[in-house]
Amino acid sequence: MERMDGTFDVAVVGLGAMGSAVADQLARRGCKVLGLDRFVPPHSLGSSHGETRITRRAVGEGEAYVPLVTASHRIWREIEAETGRPLFTECGTLVVGPASIESGFVQRTLAVAEQFGIPHERLDGAGIASRFPFMTGLDGALACFEPGGGYVRPEHCIDAQLTRARASGATLCTGEAVVGIRQEAAGVLVETDKQTWRADRIVMTAGAWNARILGASFDRLLMVDRQVLHWFALEERAPFTEASPVYIRMHGPEAIQHFYGFPPLPGERRVKVATEQFATSTDPDAVRRDVDPAESDALFKDHLRGRLAGVRKDAVETAVCLYTVTPDGGFIVDRQPDMDRVTVVSACSGHGFKHSAGLGEALARRLCGETQDIDLTPFALARFRA
Repeated sequence: MERMDGTFDVAVVGLGAMGSAVADQLARRGCKVLGLDRFVPPHSLGSSHGETRITRRAVGEGEAYVPLVTASHRIWREIEAETGRPLFTECGTLVVGPASIESGFVQRTLAVAEQFGIPHERLDGAGIASRFPFMTGLDGALACFEPGGGYVRPEHCIDAQLTRARASGATLCTGEAVVGIRQEAAGVLVETDKQTWRADRIVMTAGAWNARILGASFDRLLMVDRQVLHWFALEERAPFTEASPVYIRMHGPEAIQHFYGFPPLPGERRVKVATEQFATSTDPDAVRRDVDPAESDALFKDHLRGRLAGVRKDAVETAVCLYTVTPDGGFIVDRQPDMDRVTVVSACSGHGFKHSAGLGEALARRLCGETQDIDLTPFALARFRA
């Protein structure tokens, strides 16, 4: 698919979770790929940093995501075998919530696990406490434990995929911000703060900056939220080990009544814990990067105290990341309505990283005209027009 006129087959705008995967998969198929990023990935200014990301095949957010994360697990193992770099730690995923909420996230997670034959265990409060003593305050609790889940290392995954993309011939230009795109009869023009590039097609994977580049039609569809990650030190006898599972815990019916966290990484005596907020949006170029100690104090008081054993109350480190979300919380994977050579991949923040490698492969197959075994229609823009 080599072009001799200086035009690229595909320009990938944004090289984070999704962009690195798309660039890798396209380049490995022989496409002439241009990758552009305003920063130098992997970096800590977007949505794909913070050491760890949860992964699980029993995706309570919806059955349409299961094939994507299943493919991602396969791809990460393939990259590990090829590079020798550890990307995916299979320590298990524990999803906990009140059994009294009949249509809650735990129940949906269990239903997806059963539907797709994903190995899992259904546990009550006593079973959770017996197996996982770091969890406390479990009266009336219900859990789905998925032993094949765990966490991936986002910075390592991005770096490995970009390294493979370069080795396959991709041209990756970092520190170069895209300021506009324009479709013409013969292809598309990508204007950056340094030059103008030509490509046959574009894949927009710029995360929190997608709406700014795509224009007003996406302003109402893509909201950027500031999220805070916290690391807490462990007490000497804390019942955490490196083999403890990652977890998502709901302790009430509201979306804000949940938190999630990870076991200590090898050699560390601290754990990463966070919650999510979707009430206040932000400008990705003006987001507050500093974290007030009161934010960590509130997380401990409102979520961890009485529910997580052996965690000291003062955070030892914090970080800010950006979520880009749609009105219904689902992904967008579709053509830009006014430019049929432009594919938009956005609003994947929050639970997107675990799907990124699989989605990159699915998009590469679509763009290269290969047989596609993953249905991407649930992520189409038509659902918002309806």
